[in-house]
Amino acid sequence: MVAMSVSRRQMFGFGGAAAAALMLGTGAWDAQSAFAAPALKGDPFTLGVASGDPTSDGVVLWTRLAPDPFAQDGLGGMPTTPVRVGYEVALDERFRRVVRRGSVVATPELAHSVHPEVNGLAPDRVYWFRFRAGTAVSPVGRTRTAPAPRDSPRSLKFAFASCQAWQDGYFTAYHHMAQEDLDLVVHLGDYLYESGVRTNKRGVTTDPRFHTETLDLARYRLQYGLYKSEAPLREAHANFPWIMTFDDHEVENNWADEVSENNENPETFLKRRADAFQALYEHAPLRSTQLPNGPDVQMYRRLSYGRLADFTMLDTRQYRDDQPCGDGTSADCAERFDPARTLLGARQRDWVLKGFSRSSARWQILGNQAPMGQTDQDPGPGTTVWMDPWDGYVTERNRLLAEAGTRGVRNLVVITGDRHQNYAWDLKRDYADPASATVGSEFVGTSVTSGGDGADMTAQGETFLAANPHMKFFNSQRGYVRVTVDRERWTSDFRVLPFVTKPDAPISTRASVVVEDKVPGVQI
Repeated sequence: MVAMSVSRRQMFGFGGAAAAALMLGTGAWDAQSAFAAPALKGDPFTLGVASGDPTSDGVVLWTRLAPDPFAQDGLGGMPTTPVRVGYEVALDERFRRVVRRGSVVATPELAHSVHPEVNGLAPDRVYWFRFRAGTAVSPVGRTRTAPAPRDSPRSLKFAFASCQAWQDGYFTAYHHMAQEDLDLVVHLGDYLYESGVRTNKRGVTTDPRFHTETLDLARYRLQYGLYKSEAPLREAHANFPWIMTFDDHEVENNWADEVSENNENPETFLKRRADAFQALYEHAPLRSTQLPNGPDVQMYRRLSYGRLADFTMLDTRQYRDDQPCGDGTSADCAERFDPARTLLGARQRDWVLKGFSRSSARWQILGNQAPMGQTDQDPGPGTTVWMDPWDGYVTERNRLLAEAGTRGVRNLVVITGDRHQNYAWDLKRDYADPASATVGSEFVGTSVTSGGDGADMTAQGETFLAANPHMKFFNSQRGYVRVTVDRERWTSDFRVLPFVTKPDAPISTRASVVVEDKVPGVQI
């Protein structure tokens, strides 16, 4: 990402004491004698534990001390002093065989969150972990390392999810996800929504402190506390390592680089973005390389799963041009074809393309926020599309898909969130050409709750199927996608719930869609 200018660094105050606090929270500084935990009133581990970004020899662990996560000042009921937090990693759930033990310092500047990065672990191995603060002991988490870089594992099992508006329903999907046999979870964004929460589809009226829109750091912290109060979400975090990125609602709907949804003063919006990024880091198992630097954060990154698969996580918000033709939908927006328009930014795009050339992985997985495939809303001869996703940035999409072929990508599969609907469709080199070659596959996953109960088929779904011959499957229920990848094929199981506005919904597999090795496109 582009380095922040001196004036921008000064504007947001990320240097000196604040930078030191960030270092303390990651475990980069570890004086054993300092910052003993005070006597805390209540359980400091109300927000649970998590792990993330697994490599072949380690993971990052996470927790945040917050005996009162709904404290209006955003400090979680903690004192304004640093607190030492111990951690243990073991080969067994009872911690009889501890292999790593250490401590880090939780600082008030980072809401007493910690992100110790544990290395020196064995590849492709399950571990258990926990934290201590004073006499308090956290819940036990389970994590797993990735295979060694040169290994070719038989299979990879993961789930991907997105879009979990708290007010729209219960997080039952995560309870079912936690029972799955998975190696990891990928979250593709909209982990929370910035809007105020008054009443919801659960029939609950919330505390007045949640009624306002999230605009500053304390309020973003409260919103994360609200979302993490859901036991199923904490359960899924505790059971698997997560690979996370953001979309728009972690900050504000449909933002684009320095342009806010309502075109507010850029300086005001960048301050809001800085607060949103800091709150995200404070509540996610992210490594020190994802530490926010004011309104900037390095979120695009690549994680390998041996020689079987590479996860290339994209950032489609921070470097993009503003949406063309005033955002929304359009049937005649010539600007969306402008060759100069970018969704990724030149630096990220070049990084993605170089990764295509250098990778030896059998499956290239792009973790993407808004649908890459064309979503035509006109079943007639015209083309009507949304401007916010890749349809608003056609030339860059075409280049990316063409380069995947010319650079020898064996299997390109894009996993996507955002849409609150399930799709399986082919990725075409150029959607304007009916004879264009299929160069990859995309699976768009529905929301966890956003949009409420949903339905199997909708009028919009029928329109999409009629207007988009590359679309092979549509569904509009809530849930997540479970993926099994081996050397011969990819299988996406669309796991759906009949309702989310009531608790305890059962789960079922609505459809299983396959991609065969070296055969681009999806097969029902």
